[in-house]
This record gives sequence, structure tokens and C-alpha cells, in this order.
Amino acid sequence: MPATAILGAQWGDEGKGKAIDQLATFSDWAVRFQGGNNAGHTIVVGETTLKLHLLPSGITNNECKLVLGCGMVIDPWVLDQELEGWYSITKERPEGDRLFISDRASVIFPFHRFYDEADKIIGTTGRGIGPTYRDRTERVGIRFADLKFLLNDKNRLSETAERMNKQLSTVDVKKEITSDDLFSDISWILERFSNSIRNTGKMLHSALEDGDQILLEGAQGSMLDIDQGTYPFVTSSITGRANASHGSGIHPGQISSCYGISKAYTTRVGNGPFPTELSLEEGPGKQMSKLGNEFGTTTGRPRRTGWLDLVALKESQRINGYSGLVITKVDVLGDLDEILYCISYSLDGKEIDFLPTATEELSRCKPIYRSLPGFQSRTSEEWISLANKSRKGQGIEILPDSIRNYLKTIEDFVGVPVVSVGVGPDRLASIASPNGPFDFEIPEATF
Repeated sequence: MPATAILGAQWGDEGKGKAIDQLATFSDWAVRFQGGNNAGHTIVVGETTLKLHLLPSGITNNECKLVLGCGMVIDPWVLDQELEGWYSITKERPEGDRLFISDRASVIFPFHRFYDEADKIIGTTGRGIGPTYRDRTERVGIRFADLKFLLNDKNRLSETAERMNKQLSTVDVKKEITSDDLFSDISWILERFSNSIRNTGKMLHSALEDGDQILLEGAQGSMLDIDQGTYPFVTSSITGRANASHGSGIHPGQISSCYGISKAYTTRVGNGPFPTELSLEEGPGKQMSKLGNEFGTTTGRPRRTGWLDLVALKESQRINGYSGLVITKVDVLGDLDEILYCISYSLDGKEIDFLPTATEELSRCKPIYRSLPGFQSRTSEEWISLANKSRKGQGIEILPDSIRNYLKTIEDFVGVPVVSVGVGPDRLASIASPNGPFDFEIPEATF
């Protein structure tokens, strides 16, 4: 079946946008299936840097249709800003033409942001994601399909505003929502986006039956999954392969392949246990932060950095069943004397090879490392030149032995082949395995 899923294999921020941008060249559809504008995908094309939060990264191919799927929670005001930014670059208005919003997706209202900003424990982005998913689970949330009916129901508007205000008071937020506020907000959303709201699950199913290629785009990462991640320091949605189909409105059998994106090291934003964490003030952790430009695309917060955690990556593979791995930001590790990688943990003096479920135990885990020799750094231009040469048949074999040994170690430990290696932020700075899914000449962007 012609649906392919691209997932974060770590704690998010792995470089999914670049991989999606590359594969979107050959895709008819690109679908975001979960999350909201707590996500951030960065695409670098020459001198142009795109920072996307809601729009699928496949937008760079102007022949690719775009879907904000039913598993998402969507802030219409953020979407409007993002579309205006896209228009300023391209003069394109994709709404209702090639951009469609699932009528089953949930709407993030100002109330959800107000409530989320009161969080002092988890370290959320404050974008209203969790409160919107909570409303969905409690069956009081508002979907895009519900807007036109709610607009003409004064009683329901009043009841909704009253419920929102009661919840805000429980977290000491002094702002209030009125039924007039809701009426005005809903009126604007319908005026702005009614031509884009569709039954997108049905559209995608028909597209698959017609033989279209569909790219399913995940946000965040496997270790932030609400069920399988490092709970409670996780996101509010299911980030894994199981939700790639469900959050898009198609069935699991329609996904033919799934690629996990992992950095050559590990990062994490926000609070929660991080066994291989390093100092941002000195040494390799500082280098990863500085050279990797490790700041959140959405929040700008510094990302915590650490050596590659193969225990977590293997857990990610167990959950998602990757067809292949894309290892990004290998270039960031250049000129280090040695590269460490975690193969197991020590928990209270006992060696274990899995992530404990309880945060209290995972926070006590100490990494057990192995090491490999480092490799020489290159300039961005040199990496791109090497990547261009690799596309003449050599592929990953063009890389120095030290890098290939590191990649082979990852493959052997996780049990999944490395199909592409990122050696810089530019879309051209990738080196693929020969005859693999990323082994193609990367065309110029069409925007």
C-alpha cells in the first residue's frame, strides 16, 4: 500500500521536517496526524528557512495536497498566521485548494491556552494542546464539524463559556470567556476556513484506492507518546505508528513503510528523566547544543543534550516497527575525540536493558556507555559536496570509516537498517543507502 509514515524516534526535534520535505517530492498527499502547534519542523532550502508548526512539511512540493488530520488539535489563529507567512514567501493561498482540515479535528480556543499557561510541572509549550485533548476525551470538546451548529445555539454557547470559566478558576487564571467571545471566535473561524473543512478520512481513503502516494507526518517523538513515553513528562497525543493511520482516518493495513528519525545524539525539551544528559556549559554537550542549534522551533527553549541512548531507540523500534532509520546531525559530532553511546542502564546497582515505566525509577538510571573513535569535522559546503558525490552510486560508503562504524553499531543494536544520514540542515545535505527509499537526486523545491 502506498502510505508511508515518518515518525520521531526519540523525544522529538529529530529532524523529521527535512526527511518529510525530501519524500514529499514523490508524494501526492502529506498528512499531519496528531499534535498541534506544539510541534515545530524546520526546513532549510538554500537561503530560505521555513519553520512550520501546523502546516505539513510536504507543503514545499506545490503538487502535494495537504491534510490536517482528525487526530490533531488545531489553533485557527496560529494556522492563519502560518498561512500568511507562507503567502508572503510564495503568494500561494492553499486553503481549500490543496490544504484541507479534518472536520473531526478539535479546535483550540483561547481558553485552552489560558488554562495551559498555568502549568508549572510538566513543562508544556503552553499552546493549549493538553487541555484541548482533555476536552476531547471528556466529550465536551468542539470539533470543526461542530462549529456551524454551535454558532446558532445560544444555550450551548453559554454553557460552554460557563464550563471554561469554572475550569480557569480552578488553576487561578483570572481571565474570563463570554458567550459573545465564543460567538465571535467561531464566526471568524468559519469565515476564514469553511472552504477547507472536509471529511478528510474519506478523501484519503479514495486517494489510496486511486493509487496515490500518501506521506503521514508525525510530530514530537516516540518517547513523548502519552501511552508509551516517559509519562507524565510526555505530550498529550499518541505519537506512534499505531496512530499514523487512526489519526489520519485510514486503516493500519494501508501503511506500507515507516521510517524513524533519530539524531546521532539525543536531545529533549522540557522536564523529565534523561539518562544520557550532558552539561550545556562545557564539553560534548555544549558542542551539541551550539553546533546543532539546539533550540526549540516552537518555543525557542534550549534543548537538553546527551549521548545517543540506544536503549530508548530500541524501545522506540519495539513500539513502531521501523522499516529503516534516518540518522540526522552526524556532522555535529565532528572533531570529538570519541563518541559515546548508551547500551544499558544501571538501576540501583543492577544492569537493565529497558526503560523502566515509572519516572521515579528511570530518573535513577545511570547510563552504561561504549565508545568509538571520533571523526574530523567539515564545513557545511564540504558536507553538501560529499552528499552530492554520494548520489553517484556510493551512498553511505562515501562516509569515513569512523562514521560508518558508528552507523553499523546503531543498526546492529536496534535491528533496523540506516537508510539515510543527515550531515547538515540543508535539504541537500543527506547521504542515503544505495537503492534505499532516500536514494534519489533531490530536486529543487517548487515553492
